[in-house]
Amino acid sequence: MRYRITLSALAALIAALAIAACGSSSSSTSSSSTTAATAGVIAKNTANASKPTIKIGSKNFTEEFILGQIYAQALQAAGYNVKKQLNLGSEQIAYKAVKGGQVDAYPEYTGTALTSFFKVQSKDVPKDAQAAYQETRQKLAANNLTALPPTPFTDSNGFAVTKATAAKLGNITNLSQLAGKTKNLTISGPPECAQRDDCLLGLEKVYGLKFKKFTPIDIALREEVLTKGQSDVGLVFTTDGAIKKNNLVLLNDDKKLFPPYNVTLIARNPAVSKAGPDFQKTIALVNKGLTTPVMQELNARVDLDKQSPAAVAAQYLKESGYIR
Repeated sequence: MRYRITLSALAALIAALAIAACGSSSSSTSSSSTTAATAGVIAKNTANASKPTIKIGSKNFTEEFILGQIYAQALQAAGYNVKKQLNLGSEQIAYKAVKGGQVDAYPEYTGTALTSFFKVQSKDVPKDAQAAYQETRQKLAANNLTALPPTPFTDSNGFAVTKATAAKLGNITNLSQLAGKTKNLTISGPPECAQRDDCLLGLEKVYGLKFKKFTPIDIALREEVLTKGQSDVGLVFTTDGAIKKNNLVLLNDDKKLFPPYNVTLIARNPAVSKAGPDFQKTIALVNKGLTTPVMQELNARVDLDKQSPAAVAAQYLKESGYIR
């Protein structure tokens, strides 16, 4: 039995709170499983089956696997033939794959695209999510790529410690409280973290933190290296479902180092053109329900409940009313 709130109930609760905040006098309710966050059901167009197969890729961690499955299954529901090539690797590998035509599209984070692909300094990335998306869209367009409108959720990079480490360092809750305490600490993250302004370099430049050692890791092991004592401070993602389970302390980015990390599906222009309007309409539709609480729940179902990303994606599409 699933012990957490269902997606439909979660989305309905969020919608109810939003209505209450606006002072709505409406008291109508619905027993339908379709949530208020859902704009409609994916309509199958049989004509899409005659169009070229769409190859959907993803990077190499839970959230990307889930998103890749959501987009692939949604497009299949719209009538397209879809091939999945998930677990491509890091963002550089995935970006090379979409530019080279190995895949037609994959989900990427706006902040990552700007800092990793276009060498925008983290401090220069717009803090406004829509502005960051527009800059990403414009830069990708110059590379014959389309950045589809982003998700409501932003999955920022973050750094966490165990509760024991936080207590030992003075019950810290903010990254700035690490100042003067890191010379004997190890820090972990994916290999590219060491060269990124929105990762280790940013901690050095913005917070003035110098660590004893940087340990490159497989990103899938980001919480495990902390709980096993193999790292003192570790890169995590703010929508990780495992943060609470592992009793980790997510350190607040009190100096605003990290830019927005909303997800945009990056697609090759020829693939977008050949797929026709249903492609972008379908992605825009299923993105609407991907709020931060919903993404945390989806990640938790995979990381904590040990369900497959494919099963969790199918649950999202059905529970949110996109597929019936």
